[in-house]
Formats: sequence, structure tokens, C-alpha cells
Amino acid sequence: MQRFFGMFRIGVLNAENDVLWPVEPLDKNIPYLKAENANGRHIFIQPADESCFLLVDDLKWPMVEQDHKNCDGWRPGRMCVETSPNNFQVWVHADRPLSFDEKKYWLERLGSDPDAGPRGRWGRCPGFRNRKEKYQNVLGWPLSKLIWIDYKMKASIPMVSTPIVVTKSIDSPSTPKGHSLARNINRSHYDRGNDSKTDFAYALALLRRGYSEQVIRQRILNERTQWRKHKNPERYVERTVKKAKACLQ
Repeated sequence: MQRFFGMFRIGVLNAENDVLWPVEPLDKNIPYLKAENANGRHIFIQPADESCFLLVDDLKWPMVEQDHKNCDGWRPGRMCVETSPNNFQVWVHADRPLSFDEKKYWLERLGSDPDAGPRGRWGRCPGFRNRKEKYQNVLGWPLSKLIWIDYKMKASIPMVSTPIVVTKSIDSPSTPKGHSLARNINRSHYDRGNDSKTDFAYALALLRRGYSEQVIRQRILNERTQWRKHKNPERYVERTVKKAKACLQ
């Protein structure tokens, strides 16, 4: 990984109290990292200089193939890690520094987890177990696997003069106009494996397409089928939409 990142960091996270501490990325520390991982800690990696790196998080394989592969194989400057069965993270090593707003723009375009912003990102370190409780099965916890790494080339990222473009429609909210973001969408397109994350991602996407808050609330209420955890779905959806709007502003 040093050939991909250059200098990089290793972090150990105790999810119970949300405390993360650094560990030098040295061979002599591998037994310590394995022991911490076995005791329920999460092991993460991060480039020391984040300016030229983008972490696209929480992807399914079709999205990986669509945006990070081509007919000849993988696109340049990618490192792909399967963090749990059919869940992937892709690091993109750009050929130039990217601003915060550019990173936000490309993360949205590439379908990254909307709750995971571009600043100070840590990715799962391949070779260690994903110790999230929801992934435990009779065999234990899944191993984060290195699927692909390209340390020879870098990705050419187009310049973005206006990082996030929202084109409001003058027509009915059901037919927004604009660039490629204006395709007909529904909640299932933003499935994050978690209802709250899915609702938030869907609300963000609809706001960027110029839908009104009222229409967005109604679409989430109509398209989500499971509400066991919410005594008042309407109030929950209103909070979700307001949070998504504040995020854009």
C-alpha cells in the first residue's frame, strides 16, 4: 500500500467509545493490530496527504464496474477493497490535488455514502476483519479483501468549475430537467443497506434535482415499506429532509 499511497497511516478504532488511535504502519506492529482486531477493534488506513485521494464508500459491485472499470480492466489509479460481502470501497489516486468542493461533487456523482464526507476519511485496511456486529455470522466476521490496486498510474479527474450544480425544473416535479442527474429515480437506486442512510441519500438526490421538500417527504413515505422503528414516520421524514437540505447549504 505504500506504493499506492506513499506515506500512509494506520488507525485502530474502538467503536464502543468512538476513540481512534494511530499506529505506525510497520511490520513489527502487525501482531498488535491483529490482536486488537481479534478483540473487536476496527483497523483503518488513510493517506498521510489526502489532497490527491478520493475514497468512494459503500458501493455495490455494479457501481464499481460502472465507474471504476472499463473494457480493458480497471481504470487508472484505483484501489478496491471488499469491506464485507458485496460491499466495496474504492480509493482513487488523482493526478492533481482536489478541493473539498470537488471531492463532494465527485463523491455524489460516484454514488458514495452521503454520510461519509470527503475530509479526514479512513478506509478499511485489507487483511483485517470487519467487526461490525451486523456482519457476524456462524463463521465469524468477514475479512476485508484487496480486490485490485494500481500503484503505477493515476486517475485524470476533470476540473469542475461549479462543483455541485442543481438545475431546477420549471415543469412538474415529476419531470425535472438538467444533465445526467435528471434521470428518473426512485428510492431503490440509493439503497445503502440501512433505511436511514437510504432515505438521506434519496432526499439529497431529489433536492439536487430541484424537487420541493413536500414532494420529497411524500415520495419517501410512499416508497419506503418498513416503519417498525418509527412511531411517527412523518416527523422522521421531515427531519431527514431538513438535514439533507442543511447539508447542501
